[in-house]
Amino acid sequence: MRRLALKTLPLAIALLAFFLRINAGPRIIDDAYITYRYSRNILAGNGFVFNPGERVLGTTTPLYTLLLVLLSLPFGGLNADFPLLSYSLNALLDSLSCGILYQLGKKLGCNTLGLSSALAFALAPFSVTFSIGGLETSLYVLLLLSTCYTYVNEWFEVAALLAALAFLTRPDALLLLLPLMLDFALNTWNALKASDNQPRVLGSFARTALTFALPSIAWLTFAHFYFGTFLPNSIAAKALAYHLPPNSALIRLLQHYATPFHEDRTFDKWGIGVGLFLYPSLALFGGIQLIRLTKRALGLALFPWLYFIAFAVANPLIFRWYLTPPIPFYFLCIFMGIITLWQRLSYSIRSKFPHFSQHLSHSLFLPTLVIPSLLILPAWKLHPSHGPDRPAPEMAYIQLELHYEEAALFLRSHFKRPSSELWVAAGDVGVLGYLTGANILDTVGLNSPVTLRYLPLERESYVINYAVPTQLILDYLPDYVVILEVYGRKTLLQSRDFHERYHLLRTIDTDIYGSNGLMIFAKSSP
Repeated sequence: MRRLALKTLPLAIALLAFFLRINAGPRIIDDAYITYRYSRNILAGNGFVFNPGERVLGTTTPLYTLLLVLLSLPFGGLNADFPLLSYSLNALLDSLSCGILYQLGKKLGCNTLGLSSALAFALAPFSVTFSIGGLETSLYVLLLLSTCYTYVNEWFEVAALLAALAFLTRPDALLLLLPLMLDFALNTWNALKASDNQPRVLGSFARTALTFALPSIAWLTFAHFYFGTFLPNSIAAKALAYHLPPNSALIRLLQHYATPFHEDRTFDKWGIGVGLFLYPSLALFGGIQLIRLTKRALGLALFPWLYFIAFAVANPLIFRWYLTPPIPFYFLCIFMGIITLWQRLSYSIRSKFPHFSQHLSHSLFLPTLVIPSLLILPAWKLHPSHGPDRPAPEMAYIQLELHYEEAALFLRSHFKRPSSELWVAAGDVGVLGYLTGANILDTVGLNSPVTLRYLPLERESYVINYAVPTQLILDYLPDYVVILEVYGRKTLLQSRDFHERYHLLRTIDTDIYGSNGLMIFAKSSP
């Protein structure tokens, strides 16, 4: 039965991951709609742009944008249902990630390591939420895992190609790729010193390096000449737009790494307190064991910690999907730590209780699969409070997106001119931009570089971590302004000049972020 389970469980876990995501239904996040709009503009012949005529790199995921363009062609092209397309694609990608996780765990440790890591990832709310949320996270994680798997197997040229694709999906892939590059360079140097056939070693190194460099350089060159920079505008915008306490990212990351199985849902603050010591300790111990088994696992074991350090030091506003990429690697290290400790315990009592120790060494198989699953389940909802009435993670919260959808439909019914001639200013631009088709003045600055000239604001302007710059609206006078009340409470809504130029069309009732509604303003007639 155990042999049969080992043959069927990997496929069952991959199918479970696919079913959970498909069954949950699409619960698309606002940022995903930004990518959809870029894809749709490419198909429309407007170029790689958010607003036609404005060459701004406001997305950090060029590869996913282009992939959606290609996949949309057999499904209606410009008229394709991008939310449905991305949500279906992501479900498939996550099921493949579960398969890679199993193979990676099996290669590095044992079947139990692969199975437990794959099952935890299949159920993880952070994994499911942003898969059904339509983001590039599923593609990104699959490429990172595949890069590690091919590198551990010493398929270096394949690993280099996957690494380049990961970099083109998100630039923070370098946190995994740089340790792999360093390891590869050091091993090549050692091979050169020990080899009698140095041209062969150098040839292999050159082919691998070029396999990574060519697609990466091709994109960076295109971005430089097309956008004027290869750095996404969203990086600078997020650094300027959000007002954050000095250690906010560190605190959020500590909580995340302390509760990989959402122990806070079951044990409240005790779960965070115990997990803050338990899981990092297990992951560090497990990571060391992985490196001892093979030096090729160095990048894999370091990635969760390099990711933690980079984001803690940079201290950006931690959007929830930022927390997903290190999760499968963290799972591998945690389970490797548990398995190694259990094996050592079994070995230590073997001399006294040989029969019992044999059973003990096999008894970890079920707990490592069952216990994490039971801990994760309270973070799911059988009947979410909004959106599709299907089981989904509680954190798959899209109420704000639903409000913006209502606002977009209202605006479309109110437009007196073609949407291509109108400008809408907003702080959350994804849903509004995708559904209205209007030009967007992005008050955060992700897709509107002009906004950056008005940021950051004075400390007194903020109620939460973001506020709309008043002067930006008064200088550019968009046709409509759509904001959560809390975004403009101490800026725009206190401006007499703004109220003279704009009138309130509608307020959609909501208290999200402590707001007194989602407000839709129109420019008053002269």
